[in-house]
Amino acid sequence: MGIKIKKFIDVRKQAGSFQNAFRGLKTAFCEEQSFKIQVITALLVLVLMFYFPLHYIERAIILLAIIFVLGLELINSQVERIMDVVQFDHNPKIKAIKDLSASAVLIAALGALAIGFFIFLPYLL
Repeated sequence: MGIKIKKFIDVRKQAGSFQNAFRGLKTAFCEEQSFKIQVITALLVLVLMFYFPLHYIERAIILLAIIFVLGLELINSQVERIMDVVQFDHNPKIKAIKDLSASAVLIAALGALAIGFFIFLPYLL
């Protein structure tokens, strides 16, 4: 009587998941203007982050802000696409859902901007 031991991690399946995730990032960058602008802005902020002698905590806060904004933008894009599939015609409830999703990104972006001002302003003055 043999005992089957299930693999803890299926490497091929996991590699496929990463391929899907990177394909999603490519789709977002190529098809979503807001995501493209935010990625370019994030790259500029990363350059500034390594140009100025920031403390490692400041760098971590900046990285978290960037990740948060980009992650929320991806979720916002998902919500918009799902809502477009659910209903093609104008629907005030779907518009409200899309607006709420976009508002989350706006709040995160404004928060990231405030963080950037607090961290970079002393180096610019």
